[in-house]
Amino acid sequence: MLKVYIVDDDISVVKILENIIEDCDLGDVVGYSLGGEDTVNDILLSDPDIVLIDLLMPDKDGIEIVKDIREEDNNIKFIMISQVNTKEMIGNAYESGIEFFINKPINIIEVKNIMEKLSEKIKMEKILTQIESVVKKDDQKSIEKISKNPVLDVITNIKKILNKLGILGEKGGEDIIRICQYLLKTKTSIFDYKIKDLCNLLAEDNQKAMEQRIRRAINKGLVNLANIGMEDYMNSTFTKYSNSIYNFQDVKAQMDYIRGKRKTGGKINVKKFIDNIMAYQEIGDM
Repeated sequence: MLKVYIVDDDISVVKILENIIEDCDLGDVVGYSLGGEDTVNDILLSDPDIVLIDLLMPDKDGIEIVKDIREEDNNIKFIMISQVNTKEMIGNAYESGIEFFINKPINIIEVKNIMEKLSEKIKMEKILTQIESVVKKDDQKSIEKISKNPVLDVITNIKKILNKLGILGEKGGEDIIRICQYLLKTKTSIFDYKIKDLCNLLAEDNQKAMEQRIRRAINKGLVNLANIGMEDYMNSTFTKYSNSIYNFQDVKAQMDYIRGKRKTGGKINVKKFIDNIMAYQEIGDM
């Protein structure tokens, strides 16, 4: 059961969230705060998996608290809650390191759906961390045990992500899947290789062509995601992948480029992209 901490200067909101979490069996509420200077220390001492935090509070706003905690513990996941939903404010929240944004007034279905999505993400991250640990120890028995879990569906889940980014049908999308299959088969990390070496090993034609296709596909995904965000900042695909598969600052830069506010768009990193889709995968149609 995941540990959840709540931060909101309105005690009635705290109680509403606490009731939703407990009634829907979404986790154990290990503490709450109404804000103030002791909030950061209290959260770190409670060691939660997820923090639901209000954006606007009198002493220290939610974004400042998230940034302070990120400096101490980068494993805690944050869900921001606020009545304010301007694009600039939401953008600042994602840049601070949150996973999802919930609008007030609190909606039980929205809270339940987002909590379940984040729980699945945490579960997959723990599974992949466990696999990496097993591979390093070369413990064959543990590997056989882990092979029975949802990681067997990893390629199917990666295809779902590429499809939502609009690049599954791209030749570069097929190349990305080929690399992921190889990494899973060899139980290695993308950071163990140079991209050109992997392309040289796996390319059906030639290394340079495969590398270029992959970069074009990843860049197209960035452009597609930016366009989705411009149309609907709260779109589920945008909120899921703009700060997990891609770097939110690069997505925002691409949005500004499309709007004509910048001369260049966001940057892409092939290794980070592949590592991110290996770490963040959907189970079913969440």
